[in-house]
Amino acid sequence: MPLRLEKRAERSSTMALVSPLIAIALTLIFGAAVFASRGVDPWHGLYVYFVEPLTDEWAREKMIVKATPLILMGAGLALAYRANVWNIGAAGQLQIGALFTGLIPVYFSNWQDPSVMPAMLLMGVIGGILWALIPAYLKVRFNANEILTSLMMVYIADLVFDWLVRGPMRDPQGHNFPKTVNFVGWQTLPHWGDIHLGALFALVVALGLGFMTYRMLKGFELLTLGSAPRAGRFAGFSAQRAIYFCFALSGGLAGLAGASDVMGVSHQLQTPYSTPAYGFVAIIVAFLGRLNPIGAIFSGLLLALTFLGGEAAQTSLHIPDKIAKVFQGVLLFFVLACDTLVYYRVKWESRK
Repeated sequence: MPLRLEKRAERSSTMALVSPLIAIALTLIFGAAVFASRGVDPWHGLYVYFVEPLTDEWAREKMIVKATPLILMGAGLALAYRANVWNIGAAGQLQIGALFTGLIPVYFSNWQDPSVMPAMLLMGVIGGILWALIPAYLKVRFNANEILTSLMMVYIADLVFDWLVRGPMRDPQGHNFPKTVNFVGWQTLPHWGDIHLGALFALVVALGLGFMTYRMLKGFELLTLGSAPRAGRFAGFSAQRAIYFCFALSGGLAGLAGASDVMGVSHQLQTPYSTPAYGFVAIIVAFLGRLNPIGAIFSGLLLALTFLGGEAAQTSLHIPDKIAKVFQGVLLFFVLACDTLVYYRVKWESRK
């Protein structure tokens, strides 16, 4: 008897809210099974992975630092996805944003006054926007699939970043290491412990986008085009302008995430650049946050916890830190599966 998905006449609001919690619970059950298969007590493994990092103040600060780029990108992607604009290339936009940010310290190293900080942040935003507008243009002009084009741009960005940091932007006094000069003074973000100013940017951006989504005409326009494109066209909303806007917004925030990372954490550009992995994890942040920019705050913190848990599991349980990617991928699978069941019911159908 084959299975068939049948669309529900009306989705359950309660299940829509509860489904992320169900997905998290299923992920924990899967994680317990993984730890048991490795000969680790499941309860102890889950404690080390999800609870132990929260008991240490330094680890809590690191979690906020790791969550900062995830929240910035996740909030922008959430709004884009609600408008049915599928930007999958936030990882590349983050890299180009970081690259644009590094142009000032590399070529204007003597620029040391309060104006250099906003200038570098602005350069990061511009870099992310410019890179994101390429797949947006291809979508509008040639109707190219934005999922494929934005994804392919990630690998181009990675090669461009690697070539520039190893070549024209490399520190001549860096003993041939593939890195730029260090960012110093006003070229870095203020810190409170390990937490840098970028965390405040992430909070303000998520709250601001949440307000725009549900309290402003622009948000209504994007939600309408995403859920009822024909009604949006009758209302005079332009799908093409929405594509450009969503790519520019999500790309700019990815660029800001890259700028905040290099100005607040690494204080230089170096290759290989590990942070772009956050660009793909931000997709999970957006979906786990129910495609709500404010929800991205909580889901970003949870996904940041998985990175810390992976490091703790490697140290305490002698399990490869790649387990974090397993948890993240399984979490996305269960989130999408639960969302599917919110909108569709599984129906058994007998063969004739």
